[in-house]
Parts: sequence; C-alpha cells; structure tokens
Amino acid sequence: MSTSTAISFDNTEYAFEYKKNSDLENAHFLFSLIGKPWLVNLALKLTPWAIKWNLPFVKLVLRKTIFQQFVGGQNLQETAGVVNTLNSHNVQVILDYGVEGGDDGEQAFDYAAEEFIKVIDYAAKQSNIPFMSIKVTGLSRFGLLEKLDTLMNHSGGSFMNSYSKAIELLNDEEKKEWKKVKNRLHAICERASKNKVGVLIDAEETWIQDPVDALTLKMMDLYNRESIVVYNTLQLYRIDRLKFLKDCHEAAVEKGFILGVKLVRGAYMENERKRAAQLNYPSPIQLNKENCDRDFNDAIEFSISNINKISVIVASHNEQSNLYSTQLLAKNGLSCNHPHVHFSQLYGMSDNITFNLAKAGFSVSKYLPFGPIKDVVPYLMRRAQENSSVSGQMGRELGLLKKEINRRKRFQKF
Repeated sequence: MSTSTAISFDNTEYAFEYKKNSDLENAHFLFSLIGKPWLVNLALKLTPWAIKWNLPFVKLVLRKTIFQQFVGGQNLQETAGVVNTLNSHNVQVILDYGVEGGDDGEQAFDYAAEEFIKVIDYAAKQSNIPFMSIKVTGLSRFGLLEKLDTLMNHSGGSFMNSYSKAIELLNDEEKKEWKKVKNRLHAICERASKNKVGVLIDAEETWIQDPVDALTLKMMDLYNRESIVVYNTLQLYRIDRLKFLKDCHEAAVEKGFILGVKLVRGAYMENERKRAAQLNYPSPIQLNKENCDRDFNDAIEFSISNINKISVIVASHNEQSNLYSTQLLAKNGLSCNHPHVHFSQLYGMSDNITFNLAKAGFSVSKYLPFGPIKDVVPYLMRRAQENSSVSGQMGRELGLLKKEINRRKRFQKF
C-alpha cells in the first residue's frame, strides 16, 4: 500500500469519531484541570496518601476522571469494551498490566509474572492486540537491579561482558534471586513466542537500566529469530541512546536476530536531573528539547534505513516525528503497514495522531494500561505530571477537543 496519502493531524472528525459528546466534554474538563500545575502538584502529594488509607471518595473521583481517561479498566474483562471500540476504527492495542516497581518480595514478583502471562493468553485471542507491555521492576527487586547496574559500570569491557562480570560479583543469594528474575522473563517471552504476541519491555531509570538492557538483548537473541517477539524501549531524551541503538543493531547483525525497539522520548526526566545534581555526576539527559527531537528523528531514520534487521515502534505524541516517519516510509518505497513499522500513542492522548494514522492505513495502536486503581496510581500520576510539564501539550489537546465540540454543534450533532 502506498504511503503517498496526505495526512492531516488536524482532522478532529476522524480523531474523535469514537467519542460520545459527553466523553468530549469530560476530556475537555479534565485536560483543563491538568493544565494547572499547582493543582497537579497538590494531587501528586495527596493522592498516594489517600489511596494508602483507602478513602472511597478519592477512589471514586479518580475512577470518574483520570482513570476513565487514561486506563482501560480494573481488569482484563473491563478492557474489552475499549478494545472493541478501538478495533472498529482500525486501531490496535498494546495491553499493559499496570504493576509498578517495588520491593514486595518474591511472591509478588511471581504473581506479576503470572499476570503478564494471563495478558499474553488474552491478547492471543483478540484480533487487534499484537503487543503487551511489561516492566522488569515488576519482576525484580529494585535494589538488585541497582547493584547490577553499578557493578556493570565498574566492570569494564564490552556491554554484554560487563553484564556477565557483574553477575559473577553478586553474592550467592543475589545470584539465585537474579536467576529467578531471568526465569520469570523467560516464561513470559516463551509464552509470547508461542502465541505470536510481542513483548515490549519498558524503560527504567538510568541507574537500573543497564541490566534491563542486557537481559532484554539476551531475550532477543533467543526469541527474535523466526519472528519478532521482544522489544526494548529506548528513551531518546538520554544523550547515549542513539549510539546504543546503533550498537544493538550491530549486535543483532552479528548474532543473527532481529532487533525490536520502541522509540520514546522519555518518562523520568525530572528525577534523572535531580539525582544527577544531588550525586554530582553529569546529567544523562539531553541539554534541550531540540537535541532530543534530533536524536529521536535520527533514530527513526536509522531504524527504517535498516528495516530488514530492525522492527521499530514509533511511540510518540510529537506530530512532526510521526509525519516524518510516514515520509521516510514513502521515501524508501515501503508500505504504510510494513510489518516492521508500527505507531503508538497513549490511550486518552493524541487521538488526532492515532486515528488519522489509522484512517490512512498505517499500523497504529493505543497503549492501554489496566489494573486496580491502587496499582495504576503511579502510572496515572506520571501522566498528569508529564502533561502538565510538556510545553504546548495541554493547549493542543484542549484546542482539538474544543474544535470538535464546535464542529458537532454546527452540524447539530451535539
């Protein structure tokens, strides 16, 4: 299929076709609130405390507002309605069980692994859920990842050699613990491989990311041969990720597997800069947005230029980056639904990108988290914080919503 079709991300009729009038009004109201930094900061402080003390009113407010906007439901069954609605508009789904990192013990990590496998089994039965997402911090103790990362950075040698050396430097109990982490991820990837479901491994903070990267590459070497099962997430707001992408591609070519990458700008910028300042080391974050945008687009170009050995997911809310990706496909004579190129945006955001891409025939999905409110609160808080801090994002969302509300009123559909 040709990619010559002109795409406009301003078409609100396509963008919000799936939303009822009441949904548009609710979304407009919510984004108006998120656009007030003082209110977001207050919510960030009070909400975790209120959830901890199990205050019913707070849960009700969350469920009717931010949870409804950004989350598919409290369990797999509740996501079915959203999944079916998206499917009717040719939009696929990346399912994400919303468990975040913690130190709740081996039993909790085993439980999370079992839940991830249930997600895979569910996705395999649906026509429009090609991927699911996991966090290694849902399978491993944070402190163990942090120690491995530190050891890797002091071991020297190549990236994968430093990983092997770091494991050898763990004590016996930690080695057993890490083996359990690897076994959990193996079980997830093996089930995904059998069911032809892609596993997207989320990015973490820089001080625990190296062992996650190494373990993910190990999984790719095992499972990304006849098909693409495992994808790593690269945060291009990091100054080193473009080089890392190229290094991973070199390893894939050398070892004979296909590199799976999900490209994002990033989710931990404030914490990264704060920690770097506190511990007096160079910030791993790009100096400015322009540098981040440049590396992101360069990563897209590199991936599409090496499409036979790289399967890429452009996970971006930046209109220019998405448009650039479609132009690169056309320039390289590739179909808009090429099996190695996929687009994705978070559920509840940037519908103008998602649904207009889908209308033009591109392979695109919504990243759809689900889980009990108490488990997805960290995710929801990040969404609120990111939206309030991204320059122009709230104005863009509000403007598009208002445009569609006015359009429907003009045509007496409101």
